[in-house]
Amino acid sequence: MDRIDRIESDMANGLKPGYEQVSEWMETLGDERLYELARRIRMRRDGRRIDMCSIMNARSGRCSEDCKWCAQSRFHKTDIEVYPLVGEQEALREAAHNAAKGVGRFSLVTSGKALSDGETDRVCGIYRRIGSEVDISLCASLGLLSKEQLVRLRQSGVRRYHCNLETAPSYFGELCTTHTQQQKLQTIAWAREAGLEICCGGIIGMGESERQRIEFALAIRDTGAVSVPMNVLNPIPGTRLEKALPLSDRDVLRAAALMQIVNPDASVRLAGGRSRIKHLEPELFRCGVSASIVGDLLTTSGSDIDTDKAMFKKWGFGI
Repeated sequence: MDRIDRIESDMANGLKPGYEQVSEWMETLGDERLYELARRIRMRRDGRRIDMCSIMNARSGRCSEDCKWCAQSRFHKTDIEVYPLVGEQEALREAAHNAAKGVGRFSLVTSGKALSDGETDRVCGIYRRIGSEVDISLCASLGLLSKEQLVRLRQSGVRRYHCNLETAPSYFGELCTTHTQQQKLQTIAWAREAGLEICCGGIIGMGESERQRIEFALAIRDTGAVSVPMNVLNPIPGTRLEKALPLSDRDVLRAAALMQIVNPDASVRLAGGRSRIKHLEPELFRCGVSASIVGDLLTTSGSDIDTDKAMFKKWGFGI
């Protein structure tokens, strides 16, 4: 039996490789074999289907947290638009627009560490309205909420909660000091207890090593995530990572394959930074990626939905 046949078979039978085993694969398999293993894992789970989701920046700017990459942090001077929590009608229109385009999931995303109880009430009301009028699965990305707030979200119709670990546990403290990764893990645990699916990923290209990406992928696996958004850093002028050097194409492809191999039960999702890796997207879908955020992102323009759908069809994928 071929080596990647054995690995694929072992993982299909429940193997959960540890750090040393994954490191050995990354060092010895060779790029093409690594990509092929990731592709097989993706095809076994999703076939030739691509899961599309969209997000709405539902509150922008003035964030209290000091994340080095983020244009919305009050520690940075950027040109982003600043506004409070969006209204119900505006969110409803955005959700309906995406549903009409064939997008399957819709999420509100808010700046800031968390929502107040009053803001949670408003957001739950928005989700109930969308759920009653639009045929789209509801997700949320609202910061470090309490278990009680997450239960209320679930009761309002939200099915999936997003909270990124952002990077490897050993590197997170280099990038953010105002909250910890442990706080994120607590939020994720409460979300699971509330009956929510987990969407958890992060950003590559913030100065981490490939070995730290292995550590990062394993940490994501421990959250039980069913969706792993992989953002590629898009350095924003005014942030402390504005001069970060871009990753090589090889680094991006290997990171995508790594995320899929370590997280065989989750969809690896293209997210922020798609404009920087547009030329790589056909190869990324060959390296295990099976999902994508479409439309605009948070503080940057995204990808046109109709263009994406035509592109996915051209590559032989269904939605």
